[in-house]
Amino acid sequence: MDHLDRLEAESIYILREAYSKFSKIAMLWSIGKDSTVLLWLVKKAFFGHCPFPLIHIDTTYKIPEMIKYRDKLAKEYNLDLIVHINEEALKQGMGPEKGRLVCCKALKTEALQQVINKYKFEALILGIRRDEEGSRSKERFFSLRNEDSEWDYTSQPPEFWNQFNTDFPKGSHVRVHPLLSWTEIDIWMYIKRENIPVIDLYFAKNGKRYRSLGCAPCTFPVESNATTIDDIIEELKNTKINERAGRAQDQEDAYAMQKLRKEGYM
Repeated sequence: MDHLDRLEAESIYILREAYSKFSKIAMLWSIGKDSTVLLWLVKKAFFGHCPFPLIHIDTTYKIPEMIKYRDKLAKEYNLDLIVHINEEALKQGMGPEKGRLVCCKALKTEALQQVINKYKFEALILGIRRDEEGSRSKERFFSLRNEDSEWDYTSQPPEFWNQFNTDFPKGSHVRVHPLLSWTEIDIWMYIKRENIPVIDLYFAKNGKRYRSLGCAPCTFPVESNATTIDDIIEELKNTKINERAGRAQDQEDAYAMQKLRKEGYM
């Protein structure tokens, strides 16, 4: 069993464990490389189909190609897709010009909580990785939130020897992270091995490509000549540029993601 086989096996085990433990469960799908790999793993874990709904939080500011790709894949895979927009916040004029952290909280965090409340989801599956960003390195595979999805990152129980805690108090909310052990290079090596279709925004055009995808006003491509998966893997082996260097909210505040995620952000 090689490195990718071990990662795949661990992720599939966590997915099946989560599905067996929580009666109301869904998966967040951002259209990015990580959550698309996660969707692929879900289909492997459950014999070709996805047994729970996928949630896409649409801020209405997404890069247009992302929405086209979302709709195409949802139809092709016959997905039960929940698309939710915080309409009230938009009616009140919410947008990036209000401040990127304020906007993210309203159009992503609050929108997600609206979905959780509406459908009574006990747990959500997310495609986050420890290596992507500092606050995510503090996560656990099964991460407890309170009833408002708030995260106390200062009191996360340890997970030793693949012993995962899946017994939680009634009324709590849990985030499940099957990709926590993966790295950015692992993701791309797996995409290559499995021939997973990904959105072409990740491949360079005119000397630039996206490494991380988000809202159009707040997400920018980085300089790159990587036009193939092999090019991307080779680039990642040599780059010193942070994966989220093109995400404006990260530049606005050194602890932006930790603050957002503490309040329930993805």
